[in-house]
Amino acid sequence: MIKKERMLNKLHQHHLGKTNGRSNTIINRDGLQNSDNWQTPDWLYNKLNAEFNFDYDPCPLNADFDGLKTEWGKSNFVNPPYNARDKPKFIKKGFEEWQKGKTVVFLIPASTSTKLFHELILPNAEIRFIKGRIRFRGINSKGLYSTKYVGKHDSMICIFRGVS
Repeated sequence: MIKKERMLNKLHQHHLGKTNGRSNTIINRDGLQNSDNWQTPDWLYNKLNAEFNFDYDPCPLNADFDGLKTEWGKSNFVNPPYNARDKPKFIKKGFEEWQKGKTVVFLIPASTSTKLFHELILPNAEIRFIKGRIRFRGINSKGLYSTKYVGKHDSMICIFRGVS
């Protein structure tokens, strides 16, 4: 079953996930090795894509490029790595792309006490909080494919609407 799910995962990885061309293994806050490469559930991506018609994802699953160094599309879906190093960089880059007139839709942890939230997100983005925690898909810390990983954080969708 795991092998079949991995094959299905490869079919869907073109538009979903969290990585930026760097190593996708991190040390979490508990000091354990952990993957920072988790796929957005299809139901959530499809719902957002129906509304925003995405043409670019700067951090797709298992990307072989650094989305921080590319020009983004007109309508962008961004589920960045959730680590403390990369997430703020993607939020800042998304803000810069929005200032160019592009639409940027983030799926990020609901971290409402951060400086980035109060200075960039709250005054400029539409915010939608997601009820319950999202079940992401990916390789767990034991090296097994899992569809049952529930994020450690509540999530929010932050929409920076570009000029139409």
